[in-house]
Amino acid sequence: MKNIIPSRLVMTSLVATAAAASVLLAGCADMTQSQKGTAIGAGIGAGVGAVIGKTTGGKAGTGAVVGGAIGAVAGNLWSRRMEEKRHEMEQATAGTGVTVARTEDNQLRVNLPGDISFDTGRANIRPDMAPILSKFARGLDGSMNVQIIGHTDSQGSDAINNPLSKDRADAVRDYLVAQGAPAAHIHTEGRGEHQPIADNATAEGRAKNRRVEIFLREPAKTGG
Repeated sequence: MKNIIPSRLVMTSLVATAAAASVLLAGCADMTQSQKGTAIGAGIGAGVGAVIGKTTGGKAGTGAVVGGAIGAVAGNLWSRRMEEKRHEMEQATAGTGVTVARTEDNQLRVNLPGDISFDTGRANIRPDMAPILSKFARGLDGSMNVQIIGHTDSQGSDAINNPLSKDRADAVRDYLVAQGAPAAHIHTEGRGEHQPIADNATAEGRAKNRRVEIFLREPAKTGG
C-alpha cells in the first residue's frame, strides 16, 4: 500500500500540471513555439519535481533534478532548430501560395500547390519551385527525417494518378538530394487523387490538389 500512494499522488499531480500547462499555453499568444515549449516545460517540471520531492521524504534536490529533466522533454518537442526552419521557409515562400505550418505532432509541413509545383499530368520540377526546394534543403543532415507525399487532381484514372503522384514525390526527393540532402533520410509516397484539399470541379481546386507535401521532423530522443 505504501508504494501505491506515491504513484497515485504523482499521477494526480501530472494531470493537474498538464491542465495548468494548457492554461499557460492559451496565455502565450505572443510567444514563439520554442518559447511556449520552454515555458510549459518549466511548469510541468516544477510540478513533477514538487511531487517527487514529497514522495522521496522531502528531498527537494532530487525532485528538482528529475522534474527538470521531465520538463525539458515535455516542453521541447518543438525545438529551436525546427522553429528557425519554419521561419526560414516562411520567408522563402512569402507570396508564392506555398503554406508552411507546424503540425499537431510537431512536424514542419510545407505544402507546394500545383500552380507552383507541377503541370497537369507531369512530374517535372517547375522553375518556380526550384529555389524553394533549395532553401528547404539547406541545413538538412542525417539527424532530420523528411517525408514527401505526392498528390494529383481527379483528372485521369488511378492507374495514371497513383504512379504520377509517386513520381512527383520522387522528383522532389531527387532535387533535394542533388542539393546535398541525405537520401537515406528522405522517404516518398504517392496518394493519387484520394486526399483532395479543394474542389476538383474547378481549375483552381485542381491546382491545389495537384501538390506535394513535405514533412520535416527531428528523430525522437531516447534516453540510455
